[in-house]
Amino acid sequence: MPHKWLRFAAWLFVACWITACSLVGPFSRQKPAAPTEPDHASQDLSPIAPLLQMMSSLPQGDPARQAELFQSAKDAAELTPTTSNKLRFALALATPGYSGSDPVAAQRQLSELLARPETLLPIERLLALVELKEVEQRLILQAENKRMRDDAQHDESRDKLLAINRRLAAESDENVRLRKALDEARAKLEAITHIERSINDRKTNGSHTP
Repeated sequence: MPHKWLRFAAWLFVACWITACSLVGPFSRQKPAAPTEPDHASQDLSPIAPLLQMMSSLPQGDPARQAELFQSAKDAAELTPTTSNKLRFALALATPGYSGSDPVAAQRQLSELLARPETLLPIERLLALVELKEVEQRLILQAENKRMRDDAQHDESRDKLLAINRRLAAESDENVRLRKALDEARAKLEAITHIERSINDRKTNGSHTP
């Protein structure tokens, strides 16, 4: 499986590092007081932090917890069909490793969301695009697997089936590594938030000092 997930996680680390530098770096005082355009290099990761948390928790929880998380995402998308809620449910469908995973439905919903990119934040579009590519790759592998199973009476087909199964196993291992990378990215985000809060607290306390 291509390393697109790991590249995305690495991108998150870089974005977090740039954000940290913007908060505490030696040139932070040179920023304009009121910029008219957002700084894309240090864009806010908080909109996707809950999504990454859900995608990490779904395959790891017990069946009851998995069902609770999935139903919560589904209900939100159906009762309050905002773009954010639709994206959350699409990512829940796309996440492998639990009974509610449905790559076909996930592909359809992610494609619909990306057909109107202006409704998504840039960081949301990136996450949706990466997940759509991963889902499409998984569907290709599953189709190849089914084809090989249908032709399993031939030795050559059985060999190909074994190769496909190895690729699926490798994809599963890749997903495990991804979840760890996403957890690290989330921890980095929390650390940056703590740094920013500490700086703000110092500024507040300093403003009350005679």
